[in-house]
Amino acid sequence: MAWVLAAVMAAVAITIDDRPGRLLLGLVAAVLVAVALFTTVVRPRLTANHDGVTVRGLTGRRQWRWGEVNVRLAHTRRLGREVATVELDAENAAQPDLVVLGWFDLGADPRDVVEALLELRT
Repeated sequence: MAWVLAAVMAAVAITIDDRPGRLLLGLVAAVLVAVALFTTVVRPRLTANHDGVTVRGLTGRRQWRWGEVNVRLAHTRRLGREVATVELDAENAAQPDLVVLGWFDLGADPRDVVEALLELRT
């Protein structure tokens, strides 16, 4: 959807006569291209198997064995509503790290993801 919106914004920016409007729509199209590129390259962000978990990002992949990572379901308040997120706390790894993944990153309900991860872990 972001690719389609970026193309539409770029087409409108090219055809509009208003110079400030053209600049603004061009900027919106560039941001949409960046978002579309990120979601195309990085997704799926989280993969797991019986050995451990892997999290993908723009800079590469981070892998942890199950003994190095703790999986938690966290609830936070954002914009006046409660949001569930998956927290991967690699405090036992050689390079400790904390990764927080929401619904957009996972493409599924974080509650279901945590259940699946805990099943794989055992």
